[in-house]
Amino acid sequence: MFSANIQNLINTGGQEAAIQRAAALSQRIESINNQLNPKVEETSNGQNFVDALKSSMKEKNVFRLQNPTLDTPPIGRTSSKSGITNSSKEYIKNLVKNISAKYGVDEKLVNCVIKQESGFNVKAKSRVGAMGLMQLMPATARGLGVKDPYNPVQNIEGGVKYLSNMLKKYHGNVILALAAYNAGSGAVDKYSGVPPYKETQNYVKSILANYLG
Repeated sequence: MFSANIQNLINTGGQEAAIQRAAALSQRIESINNQLNPKVEETSNGQNFVDALKSSMKEKNVFRLQNPTLDTPPIGRTSSKSGITNSSKEYIKNLVKNISAKYGVDEKLVNCVIKQESGFNVKAKSRVGAMGLMQLMPATARGLGVKDPYNPVQNIEGGVKYLSNMLKKYHGNVILALAAYNAGSGAVDKYSGVPPYKETQNYVKSILANYLG
């Protein structure tokens, strides 16, 4: 279960205008950072978590790349230029970097989601039918325009687009965006925070621990 401070943030987050809650949210996120990883006070580039989060949100309107091609060779085939297979972790992280920049989402957060969802396995499939690196459900994939969920480019493109939509919906609140990615935005709205589902609460806590670490 979450600590009292984390649970308080979960129960109160994301439903009022972000500008009215900015100060309290900043304090609570810093509190989460200290509790999940007390020894880590700064990100790898020297910013604290709150500043890094604000920066990533500001970049949405200025950081745009062209769409990566959706036509990639069959899984495992080697690129003649780089010698890297399109199922390798290096290839996947390069895709994440480009696609995350396109949608203005922190690439570290996307990599944490992929690690949690599939362990960077492009062929992963869950018992409930979620597919690929970012574990897209069939209906979600169709709604995002993903024709082949096992194609790394299409899967990451769809997953990051959905995550970006959730971040916008919840005014940049990473906790609520992750909860919505796992349980659906309907559940988050219903409970005005992270739903009281053990799977979703563990999911959010695990990704936050990696993201803040």
